[in-house]
Amino acid sequence: MPNTPQKRLLAVVISLLSLLLPSLALAAATPHHGLDLTRTGYGYAALALFVLAYALVVSEEFFHLRKSKPVIVAAGIIWVLIGIAYMQADDPHTAGEALRHNILEFAELMLFLLAAMTYINTMEERRVFDALRAWLVRRGFSLYRVFWITGLLAFFISPVADNLTTALLMAAVVIAVAPDNPKFVTIASVNIVVAANAGGAFSPFGDITTLMVWQDGIVDFRDFFRLFLPSLVNWLVPAFILSFAASRARPEAIDERVIIKKGGLVVIGLFLLTIGITVSVHNFLHLPPVLGMMTGLGLLKFFGYYLKRQSGNRHEQTPPPDEQACCVPDSEVDSDDEPFDIFHILARAEWDTLMFFYGVVLCVGGLGTIGYLAGISEFMYHDLGATNANIMVGVISAIVDNIPVMFAVLSMEPNMSLGQWLLVTLTAGVGGSLLSIGSAAGVALMGQTRGMYTFFGHMKWSWAVALGYAASIWLHLYINAELM
Repeated sequence: MPNTPQKRLLAVVISLLSLLLPSLALAAATPHHGLDLTRTGYGYAALALFVLAYALVVSEEFFHLRKSKPVIVAAGIIWVLIGIAYMQADDPHTAGEALRHNILEFAELMLFLLAAMTYINTMEERRVFDALRAWLVRRGFSLYRVFWITGLLAFFISPVADNLTTALLMAAVVIAVAPDNPKFVTIASVNIVVAANAGGAFSPFGDITTLMVWQDGIVDFRDFFRLFLPSLVNWLVPAFILSFAASRARPEAIDERVIIKKGGLVVIGLFLLTIGITVSVHNFLHLPPVLGMMTGLGLLKFFGYYLKRQSGNRHEQTPPPDEQACCVPDSEVDSDDEPFDIFHILARAEWDTLMFFYGVVLCVGGLGTIGYLAGISEFMYHDLGATNANIMVGVISAIVDNIPVMFAVLSMEPNMSLGQWLLVTLTAGVGGSLLSIGSAAGVALMGQTRGMYTFFGHMKWSWAVALGYAASIWLHLYINAELM
């Protein structure tokens, strides 16, 4: 792009706006080969729609408006504007091809996540997680040991399960053993959020951002484990500091016993087999990972059929799933009396998150097709340098959801080394721990702990989390120096 004074001024103005609207600054800036609509009414309208939609997303807690709704509407209008602009330019094909490319990218990720969510929900329905929680609370550990055990489990479970489910499980243990100790619940929740986010950063299955990088073929499955030590340090540094505030008291053990329902251990085995299939088809056959996950989902559905047949004749009169309401509230379903139904498990997937992801992919892809923010990619990865830009991505992830941030970076297609791609994967994954609102795990725990873990309670320890963030970056730059 010619470095004219006008375009340089435009880059500076957009950069200043990015300080106020980080998600705007990181909107997709793919190498642009179509019409330049950045200085047209279509471009300005699309930009304004995206800002308005994301403002509603950020305000979800105030308006109680699901975050998927505004971005889906904005995505539709943005692409209609793009389609009109290209039709006026006598080009009826380019816009449609660009949209299909974005929809295909979303479809692969959505089906992958749907399969993973179904497995996690099935393990929850089979009481696998409840059994683990009950085992922990009846052991009679001291609060200090509970602090370290929940953090350690969060770090090592989140690479396989998602970090949100892991954080909720560990927080349930903390609340069970210390229901009247808000100070301990706060520091333990901070520890869990940091550990879950850090654990998810070194595995393609731990976070949506790592999954996106892996599915794009940018980082090989084995290379993610180069982030293990930086991720571990990211958790251990703040955990060590927080541990000094953890009480040594030993609460009375809670005699709670939960028996895993029939087939629970088999589901765990099927999930591990599915991960193996997914990695194999991608690494050895160079096929999209979604093929492995959907094949594994098919295996789970076969096993679900077996469980339903084993539930006995007392359910023979139960109407088939297509004759029932698709989304029965869990509160109205008695899991002990109802037969296992894989379609009910599918209905419990996080559909708002999946639809939000659809809206984000199409909004960001639309802005990339417009070419509005192509200068931002040059400013971040050329003027600032890749290392500074990738560190900034992590800080922005503490304010803005890391999904659009990472998708924007992928859409920019910066020319980076493997070490830099690992760096941005690390920072986007763990940067959300800097604030309680920076990750789904933090937001969920604020609701689950009934006001004991709060934004300001987390903010009190943000300096410790920031030390871990800085230490993890330094360690990655040191031990993976040959990749940079």
